[in-house]
Amino acid sequence: MSSTPLPALSEEKKVIQAVQNGDKQAAAQLYGWFGVKIFRQVIIPRLPDVDQAEDILRDTFRIVFEKIEQFKSADRSIFFWMRRIAINLVIDAYRKQVKKRKIAESILARDAISEVMADVEPAPDQGLYDRDARDLIDRSLDKINPRYARALRLRLLQEESRESCAEKMGITVNNFDVLLHRACKAFRDNYPP
Repeated sequence: MSSTPLPALSEEKKVIQAVQNGDKQAAAQLYGWFGVKIFRQVIIPRLPDVDQAEDILRDTFRIVFEKIEQFKSADRSIFFWMRRIAINLVIDAYRKQVKKRKIAESILARDAISEVMADVEPAPDQGLYDRDARDLIDRSLDKINPRYARALRLRLLQEESRESCAEKMGITVNNFDVLLHRACKAFRDNYPP
């Protein structure tokens, strides 16, 4: 990726007007001026995964060209408008990652618990089985990192909210989410003891 020297504001306004009128060469010129700059100065510092960053750059310019009619040229470069679009897309990418991670952690947590406490018709001696299962859980929790065990006890056995768990552990909610994910994996690796 190499960048073309940035234009004077008057030249930029002419090219933007041409793009708004459907000129594809003007669109290519706009990309040539700002593509590398948006990629290097805006996207990569915020999202260092190159493949994702390239997708964000592609989507940034797709949106720019779809909404170019909405851009009002003032005494400011279009770069700042494109920059805002790119930043919003990076934020959306992070939100999707967090949502996927939360879903994965929820699935892992449910799997860990369902392996331990499978739904079965209650038998007359169910209380004995429950105590045995609880004993196995406790022994497995004793084998893993104490912080992991505490996170699992708070979130899954005491059913406290993520926020409450994070507060009790003295960490942020995001850090608690990561801790819980690791705790579920450690528990699965150590159950049954």
